[in-house]
Amino acid sequence: MRVRPVSTDVLVEELADLLTCRESDKHLRVAFDGAPAAGPEALADALIGPLRARGRPAMRIDTADFLRPASLRLEFGRDDPDSYYQGWFDEAGLAREVLDPAGPGGSGRVLRRLWDATVDRAAREPYTTLAPGTILLVSGPLLLGGGLAFDVTVHLEMSAAALARRTPADQAWTLPAFGRYADEVAPASFADVVVRVDDPRRPAMILERS
Repeated sequence: MRVRPVSTDVLVEELADLLTCRESDKHLRVAFDGAPAAGPEALADALIGPLRARGRPAMRIDTADFLRPASLRLEFGRDDPDSYYQGWFDEAGLAREVLDPAGPGGSGRVLRRLWDATVDRAAREPYTTLAPGTILLVSGPLLLGGGLAFDVTVHLEMSAAALARRTPADQAWTLPAFGRYADEVAPASFADVVVRVDDPRRPAMILERS
């Protein structure tokens, strides 16, 4: 494996350059895929300013706002890893309300939030019309391999040991789901950008696998 250590600041700037080199008159749908311990939402948030500084509108979408109703998510209990892996997130809703409208021929009208898990009901968020060239930054776990339409994919990879060490004890029940994801989907084998984040202070770009 060949890796290139980078600082977080350099990583953000390089990703901003990568994303803004695409056609500026089209929307760009970008996945930031990683377990919560890998911090995909933090990386996506960090890109908002640099993208806007380069003249591109940017919008954040978090899959925590696209959960399925509790009656479906928790059908087999609150700590079932198979449910987390297969039925926790409303991928159809994310595609219908965000990715498809932002894609070629789409309406450009998206929902930033679909479901409010706190009260377990629809978020009642108004639709937003995307400005031309908007870069959508969609963050969350288990995003790849399910057929969602992304233009660029960024996967934050962690070793099993690092993931177990950095996952809070009350979320340890999700670890088998991430093990399954690594084995069955192998997102690091096809993502456009793979970043190793075993130590969040010292990310490393994976350039080539042996």
